[in-house]
Amino acid sequence: MNIATSVPTDITPKGTDYDTVSRVIEMLTEDYRDQPSLEVVAQRLKQSPTQLQKVFTRWAGLSPKAFLQAVTLDHAKRLLRQEDMPLLETSIEVGLSGPSRLHDLFVTHEAMSPGEWKARGEGLTIRYGYHPSPFGTALVMITDRGLAGLAFNDAGGEQASFEDMAQRWPNARYIEDSAATSQYAARIFDPSRWRQNEPLRIFLIGSDFQIRVWQALLKIPLGCATTYSNIAGNIGQPTASRAVGAAVGRNPISFVVPCHRALGKSGDLTGYHWGLTRKRAILGWEAGQAADGTI
Repeated sequence: MNIATSVPTDITPKGTDYDTVSRVIEMLTEDYRDQPSLEVVAQRLKQSPTQLQKVFTRWAGLSPKAFLQAVTLDHAKRLLRQEDMPLLETSIEVGLSGPSRLHDLFVTHEAMSPGEWKARGEGLTIRYGYHPSPFGTALVMITDRGLAGLAFNDAGGEQASFEDMAQRWPNARYIEDSAATSQYAARIFDPSRWRQNEPLRIFLIGSDFQIRVWQALLKIPLGCATTYSNIAGNIGQPTASRAVGAAVGRNPISFVVPCHRALGKSGDLTGYHWGLTRKRAILGWEAGQAADGTI
């Protein structure tokens, strides 16, 4: 594996919104049964309720209370169990109006051929760079055919996230090129630039089964979620829920290919390669974007 990297120690300024928001999300997740008030959360973080409300609302587009309503585990379980719904329509449940757009309206994709997959990246040049995002530092990886990888990490985890991604395609040639990847990062995290007439090109690098699963993920509406078993049925293999779960976990293009919208059969958020706190953060952020009409 040809790797030339000079990973920065930390490109995310200390005290960013996401630092505060991630701590709030962890607290709300641990204590969701108690429905902690804004004042209680602010006191634990040693911040004023007014300032905390402003920071969280600026980041997510909705209040901590509304966020809690949108993504608590009990809420997900109730929808799936009592109403037998395959989709977790969080935006509707927190009072948001209007249909959310589909990710596949702004994403266009092509897949690597079986022969290319067997070569494990041989002949590919992958450029990469680190960029601030609403969910911590983002590692963006591109080829001349489009976005190939998107990972997240906290401060100090840049090298680990790079190695995790690079081992998927060990025979590729890697070049650090933040100037090239910045154009993708700017579009990915700016919903105002999600336009059908200017689709984001992505390049799916995986086995045939994995690519079918990832294509199914692209069809999940923003603000909603589905189960692994439902995805298995959609790709014509209803008994392959576990294999689907494994493929979801290997999705190399986080956020854009929305693996965060996949739930366990009981409605549990289950695992997420980049951490459950980040998964909850992404779901809440999407609900906020839908709330203000951005998407």
